[in-house]
Amino acid sequence: MKKLLYLLLITFSIASCTGQQKKGIELIKPVAFEKEMISHKGQIIDVRTPKEFQSGYINGAVNMHIYDKNFSQRLDSLDKTKTVYVYCKAGGRSAEAVEILKLKGFAHVVELDGGMDAWNEAGKPVKK
Repeated sequence: MKKLLYLLLITFSIASCTGQQKKGIELIKPVAFEKEMISHKGQIIDVRTPKEFQSGYINGAVNMHIYDKNFSQRLDSLDKTKTVYVYCKAGGRSAEAVEILKLKGFAHVVELDGGMDAWNEAGKPVKK
C-alpha cells in the first residue's frame, strides 16, 4: 500500500511539472512578452493593417487585420489550445482582438502592452 501511494505521488508530481499549459489572458510589457514567446512557443498575430505590418513586425507574426471582414474566420484557423501572442500599434486594437479570442474559447492569450510602439521603444528586434 505504501509503495502504491509513493508511486501515485511521484506520478502526480511528474504530471504536474511537465506539459503545463498556461491559461487565461495576460497583458505584459515587451521584455516579458519576448521572454514568454521564447519559452512558450505559440501563435503570433499582428492585428494592424497590412501597410503597418510591412513597416516592421515581430519575427514569426502573421498579419490578421482586425477590421478585415474575415478576421473572425481567420482566427478559427488557429489552434485554441496553443498560446496566442497578439499585438497592434499601441494596444487598442489588440485589446479588441483579445476579447474576440476570449469569446472564441482560446485557452491562453498574451497581449503586448503598448503594442509595437512599446516594442520599438524597448529596442526589441523587428523584421521587415
